Amino acid sequence: MQTNILRAAALAAALCAGTAHAATYPFQDPNLAPQQRIANILALMTPDEKIAALSTDSGVARLGIPSFGSTEGIHGLVQRGESKRQREPIPTTQFPQPPGMGASWDPELVRQAGAVQSTEARYITQSSKYRHPMLMQWGPQADLARDPRWGRSEEVYGEDAFLVGTMATAFTRGIQGDDPTYWRGAALLKHFLANSNENGRGNSTSDFDDRQFHEYYAAPFRMAFEDGGARALMASYNAWNGTPMGVHPVLRSLVIGKWNADVISSDGGAIGNLVKLYKRYPDQKAAAVAGLKAGINQYLDKYQDELRAALKEGTITVADLDEALARKFRTTIKLGLIDPPAGNPYAAIKDGPAPWDSAAHKAVSLKMALESIVLMKNDGGALPLAKSRVKRIAVIGPHADSVHWDWYGGTAPYTVTALAGIKAAVGPGVKVDYAADNANDAAVKAARDADVAIVVVGNDPTCGPNMAHEWTDAGTKPCADPGDGREGRDRETLALAQEGLVKQVLAANPRTVMVLVSSFPYTIGWAKDHVPAIVQMAHASQDQGTALAQVLFGDYNPGGKLVATWPAAESQLPPMMDYDIRHGRTYMYFKGQPLFPFGHGLSYTTFKYGKLRTSAPALAADGKVDVDVDVTNTGKVAGDSVVELYAAWPKSQVERPRQALVGFRRVNVKPGETRTVRIPLAAQRLAYWNTQAGRFEVEPVPVKLMVGESSADIKLTATLPVKR
Repeated sequence: MQTNILRAAALAAALCAGTAHAATYPFQDPNLAPQQRIANILALMTPDEKIAALSTDSGVARLGIPSFGSTEGIHGLVQRGESKRQREPIPTTQFPQPPGMGASWDPELVRQAGAVQSTEARYITQSSKYRHPMLMQWGPQADLARDPRWGRSEEVYGEDAFLVGTMATAFTRGIQGDDPTYWRGAALLKHFLANSNENGRGNSTSDFDDRQFHEYYAAPFRMAFEDGGARALMASYNAWNGTPMGVHPVLRSLVIGKWNADVISSDGGAIGNLVKLYKRYPDQKAAAVAGLKAGINQYLDKYQDELRAALKEGTITVADLDEALARKFRTTIKLGLIDPPAGNPYAAIKDGPAPWDSAAHKAVSLKMALESIVLMKNDGGALPLAKSRVKRIAVIGPHADSVHWDWYGGTAPYTVTALAGIKAAVGPGVKVDYAADNANDAAVKAARDADVAIVVVGNDPTCGPNMAHEWTDAGTKPCADPGDGREGRDRETLALAQEGLVKQVLAANPRTVMVLVSSFPYTIGWAKDHVPAIVQMAHASQDQGTALAQVLFGDYNPGGKLVATWPAAESQLPPMMDYDIRHGRTYMYFKGQPLFPFGHGLSYTTFKYGKLRTSAPALAADGKVDVDVDVTNTGKVAGDSVVELYAAWPKSQVERPRQALVGFRRVNVKPGETRTVRIPLAAQRLAYWNTQAGRFEVEPVPVKLMVGESSADIKLTATLPVKR
C-alpha cells in the first residue's frame, strides 16, 4: 500500500513538472471530448477522493491527476513561506497595489502584469526546484471602491464599474494567456459580490436593487467572464439583500447558469460564519451541504467530515459531488495537467533562470510603477526638479526609506525605497539628508538646510507588523492611526495624521514636494491649498523608489489618473452601510465639490483636444461606432494623455447617472504632435438594466458624449442619436 501511495505521488509530481507518461486511463487521451474525459475521471474516483478534491488540492494522486493548487495573486504572487510545511519564501515580481495598477489607465500593461504573474506561477509549479502547484491565482479583485473608508480599498482598481471591469478583464487575459487550447493559469475573481465594508463583514448585508446589481456591482465580474474568459470566482462573506453570498441562488442562476463558471470558492471561514455569525444553519454539516447545493466546489473551511456524514445519511448524493467536480475538472483540462506536455506551450515554463530575475519581467514592473504615479498638483512648475540646480536634498518621512508589504503582497526579488531611488538618481555629487520624522527637530533641520524637501507620507497597509496575530471574530483589531485601514478593519477617518509633518517641513522650506504613498483617498485639503507639488502613488511596487525618482527629476512624465473620487470632507459621504450608490457615491452621483475628481491627474506638458466625431451619424441599438478625437501636445516634452470618454442621457425615461465612463485610452504624444485617438463604443455599453424584462436594454434616445482629462474637466461634447 505504501509503495502505491509513493508511486502515485511521484506520478503527480512528474505530471506537474510537465513530463509525459504512457496513457493508462481514457481520461489521459487529449483527443477525447472534455466531458468524456471528466466522466471517466469521476467513474474512477472513490467518494472520499471526490470530497477531498473539493478543497484547494484539486488533484487525485491515485490516478496521477495533479492539483492546480492555489495562491493569492492580485498584484504579484504571494509566497511568503510556510513554517508548518517547511516552505521557504519565494521571491516573485511585485507590482503596485491594484489602485496603482488602475491609475495607469492602461489595460494592455495590466494584461502584461497578469502574464508576468502567471508565468512565475507556472515556473514555481513546474520547476524541479519548487514543484509547488499554484496555477489557480486568486485574482483579479473585481470589487468596487464605493466608499474611501473601506479598509480593503487597497485591493481594487477603483470606484468605476467600467474601469474596474476593463482592468479585471485585462488581468484575467494576462493570467490565462492567449493559446487557443490551453491556459497559462486560471484566474479566480474576488469577491462576489458587493463586499466593501470590513466592520461586521462576516454577517453584514449589502442592500440594493437589481439595477445596481447588474449595472454596477456585478458589472466588473460579468466583463471578466464574458470578455476576459474568466471561469472562477470566490463568494464574499456578506449577504446581498439578506441572503449570504455563499449560498445565494444567484450563484446557480447567473454565475453558473449564464457565465458558465467552473470554480466557485467559499471564502476563508465563510461556511462556519453561516452557523456562528448568520445563525442560518444549525451546524457546520448543514452549512457545508448548503454551500455544495448552492454551487460551491472549493471550500476554504472545515467540510470533509461533514460531507462524508451527509453522504452517508443521504443529505447529499454522489451525483451532487459529480456535478461539482465536473465543473472543477474543466479547469484541470484547460491547464493541460493531464495532457502530454508537447502540445502545451506553457508546459515548458520550468527550470532555467527564475523569471522574476529576467529583464523582461523587471521592465514590466518598472513600467507599471511609472504609469501608476499621479501628479495631483504642480503649481508654478515646482516639478520636475532640475538636477543641475539641486546640491542638497532633504528626504523626509516615515515612508521615505521603506517599501511596505501588504496582506496580499508577496516577497519581492528586490525593493527600491524612495530614499534609495533619489540617491541613485542624483549620484554622489548631491548631498541627500534623511529624517524619518521630526524627533529632535530632525525633519525641520534637514528641510531648512536643503535646496528642496521631499516629504514621503501615507498609510501603513497592515497597520503595523503584527497583522497576522491581530484577528478577532469581528475582523482585525483597530489600527493605531484611525486614518489607516486593512482587511478586517474600516477607516475611522479620512484625515492624514502625517499632514502635520508636511506642515512642519513646508514651514522650514517653501520648496517642498509632498509624496503621498497611499492605498486610498485622504482629505488633504490643507496640503492641496499650500504645498506646491503633490505626487500620489500606491504601495508595494518593488520599483517604487526608482519610478518616483524618475518622475521627480523629469526623466519620466507622469500620466496616471485617479481611480476614485477624493472627497473634501467625510460629511460628503453617505452612511457606510448605505450601498445604494445613487445616494451620493462615486463621481456618477457625488454631491458637492470633491477635493480631487475621479480621473484627475496632471502632466509636465499640456494637451489640446479637438474634433470630437463618430464614425457614423447615429448608433443602432445593437451596433457600434468609433469615437475619434484629436489630441495635440502643446507643451515642450513628450507625455501620456489619457483620453476619458463619458456618456450622459439627458432625455432618458429612466434614472441614469449624471455621467458614466464608457471608454478611455492612454496614448503618448510628442511635443507639437497631433494624434487621432480612436475609442470603440458599442451600444451595449450604453444599456441599462430593465428590471421588469430582466435584461439589458439600449434606449433609443440621444446620448451626450463627453471627452475630457477628468470627470470634472470636460473638453469636448457631442450628441449621438441612438436608433432602434
